[in-house]
Amino acid sequence: MKNAVTLEETLVILPSLAMKIGFREAIILQQIHYWLTKSLHIIEGRKWVYNTYRDWQKQFPFWSQSTVKRTILNLEKQGLLISGNWNTLKLDKTKWYTIDYEKINKLGLTLFNPSSLEAKEYSARIHTDLVSTGTNITSSADLDEQSAVSKCFIERTVPVQEIPDTTSDTTTKKEIPVVEILDYLNHKTNSHYRPTTGKTKRLIQSRINEGFTLADFKKVIDLKTAEWLNDPYWSRYLRPETLFGTKFESYLNQKGMRKRLTEEDLNLDD
Repeated sequence: MKNAVTLEETLVILPSLAMKIGFREAIILQQIHYWLTKSLHIIEGRKWVYNTYRDWQKQFPFWSQSTVKRTILNLEKQGLLISGNWNTLKLDKTKWYTIDYEKINKLGLTLFNPSSLEAKEYSARIHTDLVSTGTNITSSADLDEQSAVSKCFIERTVPVQEIPDTTSDTTTKKEIPVVEILDYLNHKTNSHYRPTTGKTKRLIQSRINEGFTLADFKKVIDLKTAEWLNDPYWSRYLRPETLFGTKFESYLNQKGMRKRLTEEDLNLDD
């Protein structure tokens, strides 16, 4: 049993921090700090990491997703955790996080911002001292108080699931949902448009970049299908280049009624 336990990585908890901000908050904040020490994403002078609530929960399997979300929101409310959206696409709502180290330090705790030169120099000095004396940083009981605080925030915690370097894994499906959109269009219009067509992909990508969602595409398809499908003339315009072109937003905001349009209104050459 002992071996089985020691094979599992452990979470680090700093008692003084837990007493100041709460047990759950301390654990999650320390885990986010761990990832910040590894992060290469530096924006506006701060290191940032990102994750969805669902993915954060995988790192704390003993809590529900709602508990993790509530704890993170509480850290934000306290001003200890700063969130932002640095995603390329407006559609991607994955939150990015960094820690307000100044507020942490005002609590009377010694935590170094991993973006600062001071933190890098101090961390390097601690590791050098320990290596030179043959001390194992993960089991040392001889560090002074300041070193112990730093150790808790420098050593490896429990990255159950690694955070990827970019949000591509998160955004790819959202970025170009070509298959889902064309499957829906083909089903509604009995067509056979292919998701591999370059022009179609570019049209969909353009609308996605403008912040439109899969639900918006389906709504446009529903509206225009109801209006044009049974009309021998207009049914030919139930195609990607017409539906997903520059008139997309106008179609999306169209009321659910039939009306006749001219080819000039459609601006079919766009």
